[in-house]
Amino acid sequence: MSYVTERREEEKERRREEIIDAAERVFSDKGFDSATMDQVAREARVSRALVYVYFKDKDALMLAICLRGLNRLRDLFQKARETESNGAKQVRAIGGAYMAFARDYPTHFAAMSRYETQHAELDPNDPCDHILDMLNAGRKVHEQTVLALVTGMADGSLRPDIANPLQTSITLWGFSHGLIQLAQTKCAFMASLGIDYNKFMEEGLDLAMRSLVNQPQGGV
Repeated sequence: MSYVTERREEEKERRREEIIDAAERVFSDKGFDSATMDQVAREARVSRALVYVYFKDKDALMLAICLRGLNRLRDLFQKARETESNGAKQVRAIGGAYMAFARDYPTHFAAMSRYETQHAELDPNDPCDHILDMLNAGRKVHEQTVLALVTGMADGSLRPDIANPLQTSITLWGFSHGLIQLAQTKCAFMASLGIDYNKFMEEGLDLAMRSLVNQPQGGV
């Protein structure tokens, strides 16, 4: 690749990322349904036509935000896993990282939740690039939890009878994701009952961990 071609590709990638940045801000401010491609273009300070060069519609922009969110989530999970000493603590830290992700990157979390609702069944044999991209990104996220589970079984901090760590990872994701959504949508109701948001989230993680820890070895 020539220097000129390389610079051109770098410029295209930079512009693409700037448009995604702008879309995140617009979606966060306006909501996905109310946001328009014109608003994204104005926020990115480019023409509407240029936005369409990179993204054919709002769904394509949402997908880009989803993939960015999954990549960020994978990095957060890896960091959480690598900073703890045993598998049980790693799994607990990953759960905490997911909840922090939903709090710190609400646009990413909302986009991912929306995508999952719209594409409840992802067929790995479907040739569509976006399906393969989402499946691959999702696998990389789960790989971090699987590594923590395998580590915990090896070091004795987790039950040794976790037969399918990937299945357990997906179960933990479903539990955590539902917990986050419940806390987000019912926060006012729970507050009226005297339930503290942070305590609710922490106790939810503790409940999940009690099903995993190797009891003869003690708690987490």
